[in-house]
Amino acid sequence: MKIALLQSNSTVKNIFSDRALNLLRTYGDVVINDSESTEPDQIKKVIEGADVAITSWGNTNLTKDILDCCPNLGLIMHAAGSIKPVVSDTVWERGIRVSGSPKPLGMGVAETALGFTISASKNFYNLNVNCHNGGWVEGKENIRELFDLRVGVLGSGWAGAHYLRLLQNFDVETVLYDPYCSEEKAASLKTRLVSFEELLRTSDIISIHAPSIPETDNMFRAETLAMMKKDAILINTARGSIVNEDDLYAHMKAGNLKYACLDVFKPEPPVADHPLRSLPNVIITPHLAGLTTNGLKRIGMHSAEEIGRYINGERMLCEVTQDMLATMA
Repeated sequence: MKIALLQSNSTVKNIFSDRALNLLRTYGDVVINDSESTEPDQIKKVIEGADVAITSWGNTNLTKDILDCCPNLGLIMHAAGSIKPVVSDTVWERGIRVSGSPKPLGMGVAETALGFTISASKNFYNLNVNCHNGGWVEGKENIRELFDLRVGVLGSGWAGAHYLRLLQNFDVETVLYDPYCSEEKAASLKTRLVSFEELLRTSDIISIHAPSIPETDNMFRAETLAMMKKDAILINTARGSIVNEDDLYAHMKAGNLKYACLDVFKPEPPVADHPLRSLPNVIITPHLAGLTTNGLKRIGMHSAEEIGRYINGERMLCEVTQDMLATMA
């Protein structure tokens, strides 16, 4: 069994701890890309004769030309976000299985969303500014505990599902909009499926955990934002394309929403004079939700464990099929 890590050497160090690499070595021979290059000629050298290939950020499409170097390749394990940049038609034609890392990435995203949920509800951001400017109690009347609130969740993938599980530690009601989610899955997450309109009109907090697909493009625009409670909190740690930024600015400039917490934009980074940067109740972070420093190591361990499941003939947690691509970011 040969396992080839195709990402640049620095990316390997960022993602794979010694513990993860040692686990991989129990499965077979591990070959690591010893350069910073991920150009096709270098990748061909590393992947030659491999049974399992691990890709990550920086890897490009695994074309027929590259895959011809490893006729026995059975699995591509993508230790990063979207698999779309690395998977070619040849992968599916040859029956090569593919798995990704939405589970560990989703955990970091959900934790970030929970952080926004608590800090925005508690009015931390406004109170911090007031205290730095010499104030003290101004704004304390706008504090809300995570008690007796309704939290609406858009999407029940790995991030949305983990966010819903985290919220079970608080005395809040959750509702979910996800046309791909079954009643059974919703019940297992201790939530209730509702229409998108009900989610908008009744939620005190809305957290977006949906992929960037045609159906979600500009879901939050002037008409839908107008349905939200005036003092609601909107959290987007998913994809910038889901929120129309011009409409959000106009809506909040008019005095609507308590906070919008945005970790994603379209495009990124937003321009220096982006109008949303001018609003004090728009909280902006630089697309950090799934890309923390020590959290990257969680992706490495997940990848090693997923390969173990593949080798042992067990069900992989994050296997991706060709049919699934249309609903993925």
